[in-house]
Amino acid sequence: MIQVLHISAECYPAAKTGGLADVVGSLPKYQTEAGVLSAAVIPKYSLKWINQREWVTVYGGAIRVDWRTVGFTVQQEKNNTLGFPFFVVDIPGLYDRPGIYNDPAGHPYGDEVERYIVFQQAVLQWLLSFPQQERPKVLHCHDHHTGLIPFMVKHCPQYNDLALIPTVFTIHNGQYQGMFGKSSLHLMPFFEANAYGLLEWNGIINPMASALRCAWAVTTVSETYLYELHESSLGLERLFRDEWRKQSGIINGIDARVWDPETDPAIEHRLEGDDIQAFKLKNKKALCEWFGLPLDQPIISFIGRIVGEKGCDLLPDAFRSYIHAGGKASFLVLGTGEPWTQNQFRQMAYQYPGHFNAIIDYNEALAHQIYAGSDFLIMPSRVEPCGLNQMYAMRYGTIPIVHTVGGLKDTVPDIGDPGGAGRGIRFDRFDLGDIGWAIHRGASMWHHDPYAISEIRKRIMALDFSWERTIESYFQVYRGANAAIRVEKRQMVEPSSPPAKQENKSEPVAEPVVKKASGKKSKIKTAETPALPVTKKKAKKQ
Repeated sequence: MIQVLHISAECYPAAKTGGLADVVGSLPKYQTEAGVLSAAVIPKYSLKWINQREWVTVYGGAIRVDWRTVGFTVQQEKNNTLGFPFFVVDIPGLYDRPGIYNDPAGHPYGDEVERYIVFQQAVLQWLLSFPQQERPKVLHCHDHHTGLIPFMVKHCPQYNDLALIPTVFTIHNGQYQGMFGKSSLHLMPFFEANAYGLLEWNGIINPMASALRCAWAVTTVSETYLYELHESSLGLERLFRDEWRKQSGIINGIDARVWDPETDPAIEHRLEGDDIQAFKLKNKKALCEWFGLPLDQPIISFIGRIVGEKGCDLLPDAFRSYIHAGGKASFLVLGTGEPWTQNQFRQMAYQYPGHFNAIIDYNEALAHQIYAGSDFLIMPSRVEPCGLNQMYAMRYGTIPIVHTVGGLKDTVPDIGDPGGAGRGIRFDRFDLGDIGWAIHRGASMWHHDPYAISEIRKRIMALDFSWERTIESYFQVYRGANAAIRVEKRQMVEPSSPPAKQENKSEPVAEPVVKKASGKKSKIKTAETPALPVTKKKAKKQ
């Protein structure tokens, strides 16, 4: 029996734009391995990974939206390859598109409000088909895309039969709250008239505000980020402070099996024994050969979404200033995002060969190689609820340079702090002066104090950021919300036959058969998109 159902818009590797997908793709697996069977459900997008999998329909139904009836099916991934039961909701016309939030040209879909209201109702209607004793013990909702579920189960009569299931709402990014105007209220299912105030905040419908009020428990993905939301959350500050009793900050974990320098199939050279220096040098040589960068200078890389929230608009001027000042470091960027900043990076790749290169692409395999081969990873985020990249970097011996915000503050103490437990370099002010000084500190240490670099690498690679150390905190949150979860020692078996198909019936959903995660990973292809510019320059010998 599924005890925890994670409901989300993203789940790696099926659908990903950021850290939300990484969490939803890992947390259920580790909860399941800990004896609490957990599952995840997302919309069925027309994306490569989803289209290549086999799916078995386990439920079929229809949602009434205004004057229309929208049909849907719930499908389970046939072979349970993720290590936990994984479901998608197929809603033809709303999600069978080649993008999660935007079309291939980068334009947002104009019917987002309807898409997520229908998705949330479809999940709830599916859950109503479970016998009461077999329903999940927790509905774990992630971000505003699922923020109306805590309201719906309490105040929409058609879903009241689910009202006693505790709801937990996790905020991965409080900058996106899913707000919409009253003109779209007709898309909502019928709800109790006196409950309208639980939907509205400052004159507009706000799913995140509704979840803050209606969920049994609320978590953020780091403790510092929770405090930051109390001070700055786009108008929700008072609500966050009012609801403080049910809030917790839990730092995210990473999948230590995927991010393992000893076994990672996506990197050129794996860690052998404890020879960190050889591991870093060999992988750095690969980067230098691919992207025309010198081996005798530190590589400072950025990986992620090229958007203002990540502070990317500060990077072009910061990199130019350092290069023009004669600084001895090279820079590498991997990511996609805002066209204006992307174009600056493209121009800089041609303007500063041997000092800067950029790969304007989403490439998971190349990201692994950059973590393994870089000396530093820079994260100048304006907002960083948790941050996973700094944890990936430290796992591969790459020293983070970070802005002192959110989860970056929680996970990266500065190397200059008393006690000798520093893990990276922090800067407090979001300006060229502070970030320039942070870059100089890192490069200067690399050139003049290799022993310090070596010791920091040993320290950060020994850290444990795995989910195993985090899941108990979530179990405590569930129990604090009166969820009757229990740890079970279950026999994990190979799938035998697929769940029985159900269509528009209130029969029990077939019990998913779960395969134990083996820890083995499939071979990941290395980067196919060339750097800008494509260079034939050989790396300088050390």
